Amino acid sequence: MRVAAVQFAAGEDITANLATCLRMIDAAAAEGADLIVLPEFCNHLSWYNSRETAHRRACTLDGGFLGAIAGRAARHGAYVKLNVTLARENGRTTATSLLYGPDGSLLGHSDKLTLMGAEGDHMDPGEEPGPVIDTPIGRIGLYACMEGVTSDVCRDLTLRGAQLLLNSLNSFATDEASLHIPVRAAENKVWVVAANKVGPLLPEALTPAIAERLGVPPEQVHGAGESQIVAPDGTVVAKGPRSGEAVVVADIDVSLADVKTRPDGTGILAMRRPELYRPIASEPRERTAPPGAEGCRVAVVAADDPLPGVAEAAAAGAELIVLPELAFGETGRAEVAEALAKALVGTGGYAVTSVRDGDAHAGLVVSAEGEAGVQLQLHRTERLPWVARLGSGVEVFELPFGRLALVVGDDSVVVEAFRLAAIADADVVAVPRAAGEDWETSLGLPERSAENRLNVVSAWTEGGLILDLTGDFTLWTAWEGPFTGRISHPIVTEAGHGVTVGTVHPAQAVNRLVSKNTDLVNGRAWRSLGTLKETAP
Repeated sequence: MRVAAVQFAAGEDITANLATCLRMIDAAAAEGADLIVLPEFCNHLSWYNSRETAHRRACTLDGGFLGAIAGRAARHGAYVKLNVTLARENGRTTATSLLYGPDGSLLGHSDKLTLMGAEGDHMDPGEEPGPVIDTPIGRIGLYACMEGVTSDVCRDLTLRGAQLLLNSLNSFATDEASLHIPVRAAENKVWVVAANKVGPLLPEALTPAIAERLGVPPEQVHGAGESQIVAPDGTVVAKGPRSGEAVVVADIDVSLADVKTRPDGTGILAMRRPELYRPIASEPRERTAPPGAEGCRVAVVAADDPLPGVAEAAAAGAELIVLPELAFGETGRAEVAEALAKALVGTGGYAVTSVRDGDAHAGLVVSAEGEAGVQLQLHRTERLPWVARLGSGVEVFELPFGRLALVVGDDSVVVEAFRLAAIADADVVAVPRAAGEDWETSLGLPERSAENRLNVVSAWTEGGLILDLTGDFTLWTAWEGPFTGRISHPIVTEAGHGVTVGTVHPAQAVNRLVSKNTDLVNGRAWRSLGTLKETAP
């Protein structure tokens, strides 16, 4: 099957916007596309002067704008997905993704569950999860922009059988294309076709004033483009330019999305434990714990002989030292804790690794006084077949620098594990693990940090990552440094073999507001995420 993601600009002239949509559908059809994905808010800019104006200018299901899109889908015998504002009969205005079939019929639609920033001033969030649409070309899920900045919506669609996820975006953030879009394919082993806007995203006359309040230079409040098609292993098979109209085309094999196993044979959905994920689909609560430290020295020790590395890191002032999983081989839990405690004598540091504890894979937190915390691996995997005794949840340990959670071994590929840590108000997550698939390091761990506002320190035999939360994060607030285009991507320090020391900022984990009224953790659409806690693999 040939799929296309098309990128273009849309303004305040609805008639001109429709003409652009039809022209770009024609261009994609001329490339032989069977499925064509358009950006978000195809009918109008997402900015309005009032809720009444937004409702008045919105499309209706039986109106001329969507009727013309349906007609063009039928003319080309193609599936067409787009997103528009939709005026509902009850007076609500939604940001709605729609899929039209090759006969022009409306196959399904989905209201955006999580609105971004000022969108909430003019629109209403969706009230129920969107459908998974079974078609002759595959099972299709629809989502839009902010719904893909966190893992919840795409995971829900995958659990309900989607093979192909279609994302319409209206974003000036460059970390959409570099992180949030491709990671959704890799972590769920599905295809993703994502179409972003280019050109101005605000009314021209208002752009300078709004951009100043937003905290973004006026010239950067433009769609970031880079529309793309991503394979189930996270490989971007086709991508558009940063600016300018484009038709991005690729031939794909949808059946690849039915292979849900890691190289060791572990099923990424079969390993899940839905009974643990109830907090994700429960009403959020406000944090009561105080913020962590403003700064914390951390270290990754990836050395053949770890104890001298731990002593070196502690002497350098590291308060948290993370080693790979099973860094001491078959040495028992008590012996490992004793050896680490001796290496930390005279320091205030804490070391993290894991051990085989009978039939459990146990993550350990050790200080100079001895064992300070234990976290059992939560999920079974084929790679460590001896793991039978599992943890009952994510533990959070109160340490001098803040609240620490451990994600042990192959739990690091389970998106829900980090979500639970964030909901439990962790500031820092230590991840002793083994090297896995490439995407787990390049996309997975950075996204776990970004989408949950967690500092992450991870180690494996060959190296590690230190992922630090920047204070420049919330739109509509003043930023200390220049706006680079990235919004939630953490600062990355790559660790090689040996000892690597860096800094994280536990206090920054308290701030989860990516924009006004948009909280990455407590703003999740929890009422629509029942599948995460109820569906057996």
